[in-house]
Amino acid sequence: MPVVDVMNLAGKKVGTIELADDVFGAPVNPHLLHESVRHYLAGKRAGTHKTKDKSEVSGSGKKLWRQKGTGRARIGSVRSPLWRHGGTVHGPTPRSYAYDLPKKMIVRALRSALSAKLADEKITIVEEWKLDSHKTKPFRATLSKLDGETRTMLLVENGANLNLERASRNIAGITLVPSTALETYDLMRHDRLVLSRESAMKISRALSAKKSEAPAEAGEAQAAPKAKAAPKAKAAKPAKPAAAKKPAKAKSAAKPKAKKD
Repeated sequence: MPVVDVMNLAGKKVGTIELADDVFGAPVNPHLLHESVRHYLAGKRAGTHKTKDKSEVSGSGKKLWRQKGTGRARIGSVRSPLWRHGGTVHGPTPRSYAYDLPKKMIVRALRSALSAKLADEKITIVEEWKLDSHKTKPFRATLSKLDGETRTMLLVENGANLNLERASRNIAGITLVPSTALETYDLMRHDRLVLSRESAMKISRALSAKKSEAPAEAGEAQAAPKAKAAPKAKAAKPAKPAAAKKPAKAKSAAKPKAKKD
């Protein structure tokens, strides 16, 4: 894992920090950097361009002269695109230039940009952005102690910091962004990246592909897998009582047939 020194606001080393190897030590992919910057800039385009077509320009719709017999070309309206002050054919209309880019490409582009900054030794990590004042002049002196030669800096803070926001907004070339809104375009546009310790840890956890699993406690016994219960035998349905047979009717005695005389 890459190890980076942690500085205080006075420019003195106060410790070190280990960063994720697959985030700050990944191979740099120029193609992904180009696609990520192009995707970001396309989403920032206003897309408000507009021209008037034939139905929107001013002018009467009356036919100027009759169709035949004048020797001139036939014409229907002064708003025709062939005429001066006429409408524009196939002109631009308001639209959005934004398009979707796979999230995996965006994450890999961020890793490439962060790795390139670390390889060029253009990353500074401070203990915390704890400013006593919101004034610009003392904050400019603080940045000079961290790196006085860099003209453009990208400052990253984890949470809301009112003094840092007010002190940095009037300095040209200084941009403050939260750790959740870090973009490849901002990393490429600024010379130096200045992170707080907390934001560096958060970025390492968020962009790392290796998610560590929490180990089980030593005194906690793992529960044995439950054995599948044997299927219950279906209870036999009680036999219905046999219906009592009705006593057979006694056959009536046959009547003797009368003899004919």
